[in-house]
Amino acid sequence: MKLVTDSAADLSPEQINELGCHVMPLTITLDGKNYQSGIDLQPADFYALLANTESFPSTSQPSAGDFAEVYRKLAQDDPDILSVHISSGLSGTLNAARLGADLVPEARVTFFDSMTLSCPLGWMVEAAGRLIHAGWTVEAILERLRLIQARTQGYFTLNSLNYLVHGGRISHLKGLMASILKIRPIIGPEKMQGTYFSFGQEITLNRALHRIPEIVARQFSPGAPLRVQLLHGQNPEGVELLHQEMSNKFDCAFDPVAVISPVLGAHTGPTIVGLAVGDPQVFAGLG
Repeated sequence: MKLVTDSAADLSPEQINELGCHVMPLTITLDGKNYQSGIDLQPADFYALLANTESFPSTSQPSAGDFAEVYRKLAQDDPDILSVHISSGLSGTLNAARLGADLVPEARVTFFDSMTLSCPLGWMVEAAGRLIHAGWTVEAILERLRLIQARTQGYFTLNSLNYLVHGGRISHLKGLMASILKIRPIIGPEKMQGTYFSFGQEITLNRALHRIPEIVARQFSPGAPLRVQLLHGQNPEGVELLHQEMSNKFDCAFDPVAVISPVLGAHTGPTIVGLAVGDPQVFAGLG
């Protein structure tokens, strides 16, 4: 079985190589130039570009033809393909993948809508890759992915809503009101539609970072063992603060810090700080 995902998964090059998965790049347009996230535009270069422009980037998903080309090539070696993607509530990527698969009848493509993005999506792709290597059936893999989906969550906060407003992730009116009131929201994908949901808000970024562990405690008991991966755009100070706050409240096993991909940073800007958090038991037996 072959594995396909997209560049919203925030997997490192080492993880991609280890899993043997194919990553479909999303496209970023900035100042009239197109870039493929993770291929010809890496995070450090992307944030340097943002710092030197007054323009806002836009993004687009791979086309159905792009997916068809990849599925056709992979099917020559193995017709069974598992395609795990960014939430359909935040991107048209999954729909493009389905349309692409319709063009390749020789491929047996199974889809999984992660209902999330960034590191929580990366965790699902990592799990799928390891279970494929272990010889699990696609039905068993999907069952485990649904369990991971239910017992993980992503939360983030940021200093400015301008990028979310420009990218259409929140309305201009909400963004204007938040700016006037100096609100720093705590946002994450909700699990029913996979769209952004506000879990809370504070008046400064630091206060929002202090608040995130309190929100995590609504889902996981204080002191509970947790798998945690911190993430940011260009905000190492925020990462350090959130690391300290999570360590004080939970028994955390930290993954390496992730710098979010350009295609996600295009909608959040450089100030974003957040985390993926999950129940370690749902990752048991993955190797």
